[in-house]
Amino acid sequence: ESLHEIQKQVNDLWQNLLYPVTRGNDTDGMIYATCEMKPSSKIDADKPQVTGQVLFRQCYSYGRLEAIFYLDGFPLDNNQSSRAIHIHELGDLSNGCDSTGGHYNPFRVNHPRHPGDFGNFLPKEGKIRKYKTNLFATVFGPYSIMGRSVVIHEQEDDMGKGNNKASLENGNAGKRLACCVIGISNKNLWEEKLPEVTDKKKR
Repeated sequence: ESLHEIQKQVNDLWQNLLYPVTRGNDTDGMIYATCEMKPSSKIDADKPQVTGQVLFRQCYSYGRLEAIFYLDGFPLDNNQSSRAIHIHELGDLSNGCDSTGGHYNPFRVNHPRHPGDFGNFLPKEGKIRKYKTNLFATVFGPYSIMGRSVVIHEQEDDMGKGNNKASLENGNAGKRLACCVIGISNKNLWEEKLPEVTDKKKR
């Protein structure tokens, strides 16, 4: 318990230093974040023009991160491969998605054990509608993903099994189709989108 208390105090310090956001009574200790997805300015016009949102929610300060992936603009045929989605180190879109750096890897481990290695997502009818819980990334403390980016790749993530250097860095997921910068939001977007991604008939 004393260790938990110390951890909470450290989190409080970081939270107040980095992100002076008050946890209002209306959110029950939840912090919400959004990432407004836009196609990369560096991809060819014939590539999928992906838009939408990736939303995050986490209960302060021990809760596990939850995410909603609400994305459009993939090819309409259902014979395509899955798409890899990862958190990248930088929130810099000055050179499209190419300037977001590599995978966010604060613990210097091989892919796919980075905190933002979300895996593969199979679009259906041009859309991704997915709700994921118990993720390893966090919006709190020194390893917060706030201000970093979410990147959607052209190809499937080989999950580190490609027997080459790139596999252990990025899963050979190919070009960066779309990206966005993670920022703090209110809870309205989350509450609007959650019923759509948890409705079994729509998945």
